[in-house]
Amino acid sequence: MIRILLACNAGMSTSLLVKKMQEAATQQHIEAEIWAVPEAELFDEWEQADFVLLGPQIGYMKDEIEEVIQGKIPVQVIDMKDYGRMDGAKVLLTVVEQLGSAS
Repeated sequence: MIRILLACNAGMSTSLLVKKMQEAATQQHIEAEIWAVPEAELFDEWEQADFVLLGPQIGYMKDEIEEVIQGKIPVQVIDMKDYGRMDGAKVLLTVVEQLGSAS
């Protein structure tokens, strides 16, 4: 089971991407729990995740978030093209590849 946390300004724009990622996970037989939160809740939620994805609009926070997380889990900014296209399959693949290379 992969637990993926997405964060953006208000958690709204990522909710559609979460749905697309969940659909892709089901199609690819990947067990995943995927959820979105506003950036204000990120610091309360990250410990429940295996991977944190940031919406491009808060990508500037990556260094601050990594400092708090201290390398315990990966943090990545979602590719702007994939985000704009709401390409859940591509974003999910990025996470799976990152986690696979970390094993």
